[in-house]
Amino acid sequence: MDFKTAGSLIDLKVTEDNIVELVVALKNRKRDESQIKLEIARAVKIKFGYPGLRIDFIDSKYSVEEKKIKYIGVISGKGGVGKSTVSANLAKAMQRLGKKVGVIDADIYGSSLPSIFKLPIEPLSTTEDDEIIPADADGIQVISPEFFMPKNQPLMWRGPMLGKLLTHFFENVVWDDEIEVIIIDLPPGTGDVPLDIHTFVPDAKMILVTTPHPNASHVALKAGLGAKEMGHEIIGVVENMSYYYNEAAKSKDFIFGEGGAKLVTDALNVPLLIQIPINQPLNKDSYLFSLEDMNGKLYLSLAKEILSKF
Repeated sequence: MDFKTAGSLIDLKVTEDNIVELVVALKNRKRDESQIKLEIARAVKIKFGYPGLRIDFIDSKYSVEEKKIKYIGVISGKGGVGKSTVSANLAKAMQRLGKKVGVIDADIYGSSLPSIFKLPIEPLSTTEDDEIIPADADGIQVISPEFFMPKNQPLMWRGPMLGKLLTHFFENVVWDDEIEVIIIDLPPGTGDVPLDIHTFVPDAKMILVTTPHPNASHVALKAGLGAKEMGHEIIGVVENMSYYYNEAAKSKDFIFGEGGAKLVTDALNVPLLIQIPINQPLNKDSYLFSLEDMNGKLYLSLAKEILSKF
C-alpha cells in the first residue's frame, strides 16, 4: 500500500523517553488503518530503532472532494442473452479508458462474474470492522454472492434473504477511494432484486441487453418498462449475438434473426447503442475480449458512448 496516496502525516514528535507520536490523516480509515499502522510500526521500531509508538488516526480533511460514482445497471428480460458477459467486458473497456471500475454481481441466482473474471471462489478479506474488501480482477473490484456460498451449491433464498445480501453489498463493502464507475449486473426480468437496487441507487442508469430474436426482445421490453416505471433512465439497448461475421464470404449471417433490438428501442424511445456479433476472444482461455478482437473494439466504443451520457 502506498502511504502517499492513502493519507498524510499531520504531526510527528518524539518524547523524552523516545516514544514516537504521530497524527496521521487517512482518506479511508476503515480500509487502510490497520495496514498503515503495521507499516509505520515496522519503520519506526525496526528500521529506526525507536522503542515505542503511538498513532492517532483521523479522517483526512485534505483529500479532494469525493467524486460522485456513476452507477450503471445492466438488465435483460431473460437469461442466456449474454448480460453478464456484456457487464464484464464493459467493465474492462471502461478500465481501458482510464476509469477505476467496480462490479456488483447482483444476479443472485445466476452469478457468474467471478468465473468470467477468473477469480478464485474463496472468502473475501475484511477490515477490522468486518467490512468486506472486494476481490481484485486485474484492477477491477468485484463483489459477488459466489464468495459467500459453498462452492457449487445452489442458492435457494426467498426475497427477504436476497435483500439482506444486497444490503451487505451496498453498505458493508469498502470500495477503493478512486472508484468512478460501478456496474451492476442485475438478474433477468423483474422482481425483488431490481426493486432493492432502486432503493440503494435510485439514480442508476440502465442499459438493456437483448438478442435479435423476437422472444428475447419481447421480454426485454418488459424489463425496460419496469426500469422506466421505477424512474431509471435507460441509456439504450445493446443487441448481443447480433450476427455471425462470415470471414470467408465477408458477410454477416443473422443466425438469430433481425430486428429484435429495434422493436425494443422503438417502444422505449431509446437508442440502439451497439450490435455485438457472435465471437470468441482470440485468447481461448479468456471470456474478456482484448483490443485485438473485433468485439474488444466494439466494447470500447460502447463504453465511450455510455460514459458520455453522464
